[in-house]
Amino acid sequence: MRQRNLSRVLHALAAGGPLSRAAVAAEIGLTRAAVSTLVDELLRGGLLVEQGPGRSGSVGRPGTQLLLTDRGPCGVGAEIGVDHLAVCVMDLRGDVRVRAVHATRNQGSDPAVVLHALGGMLHTAAERAQGLGLRPAGLTVAVPGLVARDSATVLRAPNLGWHGTDLAAALPSDLGRVTVENEANLGALAELWSAHHVPPEGGPDSFVHVSAEIGIGSALVLDGELLRGAHGFAGELGHLPVRPEGRPCSCGGRGCLETYAGEEAVLRAAGLEPGPGVRLGALTERCEAGDPDALRAVKQAGTALGIALSGAVNLLDPRQVVIGGSLARLAPWLLPPVGRELARRTAVAAGGRSTPVPVTASPLGPDGPLLGAARFAVRAALDEPAGLLRS
Repeated sequence: MRQRNLSRVLHALAAGGPLSRAAVAAEIGLTRAAVSTLVDELLRGGLLVEQGPGRSGSVGRPGTQLLLTDRGPCGVGAEIGVDHLAVCVMDLRGDVRVRAVHATRNQGSDPAVVLHALGGMLHTAAERAQGLGLRPAGLTVAVPGLVARDSATVLRAPNLGWHGTDLAAALPSDLGRVTVENEANLGALAELWSAHHVPPEGGPDSFVHVSAEIGIGSALVLDGELLRGAHGFAGELGHLPVRPEGRPCSCGGRGCLETYAGEEAVLRAAGLEPGPGVRLGALTERCEAGDPDALRAVKQAGTALGIALSGAVNLLDPRQVVIGGSLARLAPWLLPPVGRELARRTAVAAGGRSTPVPVTASPLGPDGPLLGAARFAVRAALDEPAGLLRS
């Protein structure tokens, strides 16, 4: 019970800090005396710091404000993309303190070579973090593939060409517990936990989050919780067929959404050959200039994406659809065709009983999975504060 209550105090401050002791007590439903005892322990343990009195909306002396420390324990996030590796270090307040990105072609590469390069980046990031007074308390790695539930094994990552790859054994062991998670899931969690995200109509949040890079993934948040599915594989939107007899896909199927709305497919449809330095930024510039081929390619991608999403919306009845990843850059031209298809194809809209589900672009964009990975590691550390307390 003590461990749980210490964690509740930390999570309250992570979500809404700085707060007074009285505000923390009101937030988590404990007495002021109980919270004061917990806070004193966390202050002695170096996980909290005090700052000057805050503004008070009630009669009486304003209470001293509490903050999570910006030194000591931190979370480490890493991302293995098809064409890049990235790492970042996040302190308990949620601020990114160290970050590095390395462009490299990982598709078809030996996993051992990729993981060795990532290990070097993590080692450098940990050294820089140490210089800032931070010590890693856990590592979360985002990967574009299916991850075995409660394991660090990538069962299948078609766009990398990996099968049955254990990541934990190949990564540094001095960064704390290693967690491996699907990048789309982490992108959705980053959106859920971000300060900018406000659920429409209030109440528990439910949304479909699309995370698009070379491939297309998605994640489902229902009533504020990530829906993983029986085997942990829920959300494979990119391999939902939009044209059953269409183009062959890397997954072995045909006509998958990814073959029409993935980054490489959209670039080729716009007359751009994917390669080093040719990303959706180049396509965005062409759309801004009114290039007809670029606009047509994005419209076709948006139509395919809307078709696929209509099935998810009809099945799950989310409050909204959020487009993340690289495709978020194309929001001005992509979202209208997505919205039109949803309006045409979703049962609620077709029956005239409600307005179509809103479609928005995440301001996190391509950073979502990496930030989600780091915050996942931070939140896991806050769940077990006894291991963080300074002796």
